[in-house]
Amino acid sequence: MTERLVVAKVRGLHGLRGDIRIEILTDQPERRFRPGAVIFPEGGSTGLTVASAAAVVDGPGWRVRFEEVADRTTAEPLRDRYLEIALGPDDALAEGSYYWHELMGLAVTSPDGTVLGTVHDVYEVGETEAVVVRGGPAGEFDIPLVRALISAFEPRAGRFVVDPAVLDLDLRSADDRGPRPRGPRRRPGSRTKHAAPPAAPPAAPPAAPPAAPPAAETD
Repeated sequence: MTERLVVAKVRGLHGLRGDIRIEILTDQPERRFRPGAVIFPEGGSTGLTVASAAAVVDGPGWRVRFEEVADRTTAEPLRDRYLEIALGPDDALAEGSYYWHELMGLAVTSPDGTVLGTVHDVYEVGETEAVVVRGGPAGEFDIPLVRALISAFEPRAGRFVVDPAVLDLDLRSADDRGPRPRGPRRRPGSRTKHAAPPAAPPAAPPAAPPAAPPAAETD
C-alpha cells in the first residue's frame, strides 16, 4: 500500500455547494491543494480531486472544493476528517530531513544507553519543533529539537541520544523524587503524521549535517 501523509484536517463546511474549510497541516499547501491534485479522506481508498483551493481571507485555514463533492450533503461525511496525500517520488526528503511520523515510538537514550522514554508526540514551538517523551525514569518531558540539547539524531537508524544533565532530568525513581510539581501544559501542535524535524536552528529547506540533531520541516 502506498504510504500516505496527512496534509490537512476538515474543520467545517462552507455554503451549500460543497466547499469545506480546512486546517493546513503542511508547509506546501499551494502544491498539495493545487487544482487536479488528489486528496484522500483518512482511511478511505477513493481519492477526491481538488477543483479549487485558496486561503481564507477572513480567518485561519483554507477553503477547498472537490470535483466529486457537489453539495453540502455530500460534504458532510468529510467533517472532522484528516486529509491525506499519497507519497510519490517527488516527496523524498533531503538527507537529514524526516517526517514527523517517523519519530513516533523512537526510543530516546542517554549517551550510556539508558532508555529515557519514547517519543509520543511532536509539535511546533516558536520557530522550531519539540517532542514529547514518555515512559522513562524521568516521567514525561519535552525536548526542543535544537543542536545544543541533542547528542545524536538519526531516526531511521533508531538513534536519538540526549544528555540528561543538559536537560536537567531527574532519573531517580518516582518514590525518591517525591510528588512532581504541576505546571501549565504546553499546547500541543497538530496531529503528528506529517513531517519531522531536521536541524536547528530551522532552515528552509531543512537539512542537518550527519550526526547533528535535525530541525524541522513540516509536511
